[in-house]
Amino acid sequence: MPHDGRNAKKVTNVNTPRKILAIVGSYRKGSIVDSAVSEILSAASECGAEVSKIYLTDAEIAFCANCRSCTQAPGPTRGRCVADDDMEGILQQIDRSDALVLASPVNFGDITAVTKRFQERLVRYAYWPWDKMAPVLRTKRKDKKAVLVTSSAAPAFLGRMLMRSLGTLKRMAGILGARPVGTLYVGLAARKDAKLPERAVNKARKLGRKLAAS
Repeated sequence: MPHDGRNAKKVTNVNTPRKILAIVGSYRKGSIVDSAVSEILSAASECGAEVSKIYLTDAEIAFCANCRSCTQAPGPTRGRCVADDDMEGILQQIDRSDALVLASPVNFGDITAVTKRFQERLVRYAYWPWDKMAPVLRTKRKDKKAVLVTSSAAPAFLGRMLMRSLGTLKRMAGILGARPVGTLYVGLAARKDAKLPERAVNKARKLGRKLAAS
């Protein structure tokens, strides 16, 4: 994982290392959001966690056809999707993780389209037989931690009020059985020379240590 050059002392947990998985919905590797995620994972790794990152742009994820076949069988286990792509493998990696980092920049007021496509495929976590008016989540367990990361062209305080990305990421975390324990919103991220501010770097690393803690 990328290192920020701070020569931080690595601390090894005496228990089984926590597994932290990041799902990144940015279209640009090395972007503001991706850099923030790298800082989170770097700090967590220095605390002994096992970290990994999935770029949704690198994955083959089909559009949800809204056939609802995955929502028909009752029970707490997520339904099976008819699409044969990378989605099930990603969800299995999430199953094996103790904590998640869910990240997407704002694109026209909300998460990016590739992140939205991933979100729509989470319908399998709902039970929605054809004779019912609305779906219900198969389980309300939230035994994982999550950190939510987003950025926008607006100043952070305005973005939090006006943009929907954090709320969308929070709902996504809940569907995946994760409880958000922190958020990072980076504002003024649309400038051509925009870099992750030092303040955001420090907060990202603090969040990484928090995820790594048992």
